[in-house]
Amino acid sequence: MDKILRIDMGADEGPQPTVEPLGEYSGKGGRALTSAIVAKEVDPACHPLGPENKLILAPGLLSGSVAAMSGRLSVGCKSPLTGGIKEANAGGQASQVLARLGYAAIVLEGKCTTGDLYKVFIDNDGINISADNSLKGLGNYDTVSRLTQEYGKKVACISIGQAGEMMLGAASVACTDMELRPTRHAGRGGVGAVMGSKSVKAIILDDTGLSVRKAKDPEKFKAANKAFVKGLKSHPVTGEGLPAFGTAVVTNVLNEAGGYPTNNFTSGVFPNHEKISGETIATLEVERGGSATHGCHRGCVIRCSGIYNDKNGNYLSKQPEYETICTHGGCCGIDDPDTIAMLDYLDDDIGLDTIETGVAVGVAMEAGLLAFGDREGAIDLVK
Repeated sequence: MDKILRIDMGADEGPQPTVEPLGEYSGKGGRALTSAIVAKEVDPACHPLGPENKLILAPGLLSGSVAAMSGRLSVGCKSPLTGGIKEANAGGQASQVLARLGYAAIVLEGKCTTGDLYKVFIDNDGINISADNSLKGLGNYDTVSRLTQEYGKKVACISIGQAGEMMLGAASVACTDMELRPTRHAGRGGVGAVMGSKSVKAIILDDTGLSVRKAKDPEKFKAANKAFVKGLKSHPVTGEGLPAFGTAVVTNVLNEAGGYPTNNFTSGVFPNHEKISGETIATLEVERGGSATHGCHRGCVIRCSGIYNDKNGNYLSKQPEYETICTHGGCCGIDDPDTIAMLDYLDDDIGLDTIETGVAVGVAMEAGLLAFGDREGAIDLVK
């Protein structure tokens, strides 16, 4: 992981990739690297959706190794939502695969003016950038389905949905999980809008034939990793609460403390909180043949996600996280897990931050556009 891939999307002859040493950014990874590049290379006064802004995708320092919990991908840029340096991160397989390919970062620069939409394919043989306008207007699920038909099912994908193409301020960047579902999102700050402004629909990563990154001292690394895993598994939160009930394990606790977002934050107590608690949702997942515990990338030992099926036992979404449940749930006065899971699926497919979207629906409800608790109205509004 000693090189940076830069892609100039605004080059006269079409998008041009260059590979360079890590250089002055040596020793940095993940959030430290994305923010360092933005701070040094992006004009603070530039327009976030203009050619001077850059989108940086960087795996963590231990990604691609056997280290537990090392699968976070950091995405950084000047935010179109806040105007400041933004870092959002996501789980999924992309970080692990990108690191095994040897890249400390991908930097998207410049701006395409032809109206074409591009995909970037990276494997051990190099980089291929091609226009693929057949992907225009597709959601993340259909995008990944098309890409896996072309590139096979041993890849990891990074993509944007319609929201990213439209450069919406709440647009996210999606990463695929181990089952190639685009369920892990770098959601905060509109990073998907910046990817859309660069005319990049998807980045496909293939590490076929490559092994995990090796530690300088394998035995010490193995011992440290073993101790770390033991600590995580023996802790009541990371070893018991999160694997059993997901991040929504805090729902009942926060509601009792008076801190649960309810009816657009006009109250901190949601009377029907137990209907959408982590405990309730986990039970429902198991009853329907899904799973209450699931890892989004190899090497995840906490496994705080899950598989949420509909009433007929068909996949609907990954287990909605606490932030998704509280904003689409309590914040909107909605106490139905199926509605929240559908909203979660729509956000993932369109490529939207679930917090921004859920709160936006809550604002619309308080403004009188629809009533608090209106399940179908919330779904229609997101659509």
